[in-house]
Amino acid sequence: MNLLRKQLAVVSAAVTAAIGGFIIVAPAAQAAGDSAAAGGTAPACIHRMVDGTPDGFSVYLSNYCGKTMRVKVIVDSGGDSPCFTMSAGSNRLWYYTGVFGQYGRTVTC
Repeated sequence: MNLLRKQLAVVSAAVTAAIGGFIIVAPAAQAAGDSAAAGGTAPACIHRMVDGTPDGFSVYLSNYCGKTMRVKVIVDSGGDSPCFTMSAGSNRLWYYTGVFGQYGRTVTC
């Protein structure tokens, strides 16, 4: 009986360690994947105007940075925009069509 308790204690400790290790490691791996997929938040000289549409939303981007910028729109729970190359002073309108997606942020790419 004593041997059975020891074996159960060892198995329980191993399972707890394995679950705890997964919980600690999983968010770090996800965060690394997200940052690798998108650049940092676009600077304030990239103006954004987001408007709802009947089937999603639109994002109007303006480049006031004084130089060419590459930016993309990140959509929470949906597909992101492609990477747009915007020359200084240019504007771009991008539409997202979908039920679940919401504007997340605009990033450099």
